[in-house]
Amino acid sequence: MAKEGLVRVSLVQQSPRLGSVEHNLARTAELLAEEAALGQHLVVFPELNLCGYFLKDLVPETAIRIDGPELAELARAAGSATAVVGAVLESRDHLFFNAAVVVGSEGVLHVHRKVYLPTYGMFDEQRYLAPGSAISTVDLSLGEGERWRVGVLVCEDLWHPSAAYLMSRRAVDLIICPSASPGRGIQGRESQLGTASVWGAMSTTYAALFTAFVAYCNRVGFEDGHYFWGGSQVHGPDGTLLSGPADDQPGVHRLELDRGLLRWARIAYPLLRDERPDLLLRQLLEEQADV
Repeated sequence: MAKEGLVRVSLVQQSPRLGSVEHNLARTAELLAEEAALGQHLVVFPELNLCGYFLKDLVPETAIRIDGPELAELARAAGSATAVVGAVLESRDHLFFNAAVVVGSEGVLHVHRKVYLPTYGMFDEQRYLAPGSAISTVDLSLGEGERWRVGVLVCEDLWHPSAAYLMSRRAVDLIICPSASPGRGIQGRESQLGTASVWGAMSTTYAALFTAFVAYCNRVGFEDGHYFWGGSQVHGPDGTLLSGPADDQPGVHRLELDRGLLRWARIAYPLLRDERPDLLLRQLLEEQADV
């Protein structure tokens, strides 16, 4: 199979310090600069890696602005690489969003504000954060200038099939999912974490159904009494596991993505070509009218 364009990807499993943007920013910039120096093209960090996850009343104190010095520092550290970092973003009207920011040497390239805020069980995001209102993609020059259509979904977003489906309608090449997923439940004879099992199944399914790469980057460590299990992994556009699942320790997991796999998968499985969005839209409108 011809290799049309290789992209060197790094998934960084971090254990951020809760509430300490200064510490986490310095460590993120250091790691990003190291990966850029190695020639990595895309460096992905976990959800909220600049501040920690269980922030609660710390949300306003740890929030950064899109035009603030923190993202400017990461842009300088990126060199020739592109990074995906997680932070609480404060809007001009002082709303706070759980956001994944795509940063390159030229600055901020794309922002995804988490749309689906989990507020059940141990999760309480909707109490402190505002939901995003859009699912979008961005075209990035990765590798040797090859254009990749990239979409970012933050953790819970991936649990809602409509989010990944909307990206597939834009012919997304790579779905990136930064996550802060605590370990919950035990499943199967091998006593696997339930969350780990479900994340693997979701990533495999979305990659195969939407013929796109899916890169999942989860955090590690303990925070507020909760264990984060890592397990970062990447699936190819036919659902094949290309890397991982990683262990539960801090570290950088590197792999290459071959763009030629996209062409092969979309010829073998023309699911995007055969999809019927007109039917879906018509039935959704009909159901709405019946309510």
